Amino acid sequence: MGRLVQFGAAVGALACLISTSGVAAPYPMTLTARANFTGAETTISSTLTITVERLMDPDDRTFVLDGLKYRGYQGFMDALRPRPVVGQVGNKSGRVDLRYAWETKTDDRRRLVLVADKPFFFIARDTSKPRGGYELTVIDLQLDDRNAGSGTMAPAARVKRAPDGGPILDDFATAPVQLTVEAAKQ
Repeated sequence: MGRLVQFGAAVGALACLISTSGVAAPYPMTLTARANFTGAETTISSTLTITVERLMDPDDRTFVLDGLKYRGYQGFMDALRPRPVVGQVGNKSGRVDLRYAWETKTDDRRRLVLVADKPFFFIARDTSKPRGGYELTVIDLQLDDRNAGSGTMAPAARVKRAPDGGPILDDFATAPVQLTVEAAKQ
């Protein structure tokens, strides 16, 4: 059974699913991010390319969030899967299509939450751990006006509603992948 990981960035990312967007960054946007994962005995690094063609339509976003609110994880997945592709995240080994992209203003930064309806990759010390149900890739970025910043990625995850009504991210890995986003080249 998956270990529920409630970490601030993930909860913040999922909370951003619920907040309204007040930011209009230029799209399409391509970001280069350094991804680092450190486990008990393993360190993995990779360079990711994150392309966001546009933010998702607000009506589509409401539909996806209502799926989670009223029907849980399966309702979320059923609502997310038919949404149009709004971007991609990938590296030389592969990529996944983003179907959720929403941006909000936080202090002097922008929070960009991205969700794919497929896992990007699995990180597990225990290779016998069942992978079923971990069908999302969730990325939470904090970006400045030059599109530089940092964030986290759960490359294989699922979401559910907490008893208090807030979202919980269940990450397949024991810790999120840390992302460092390079400033856009002018």
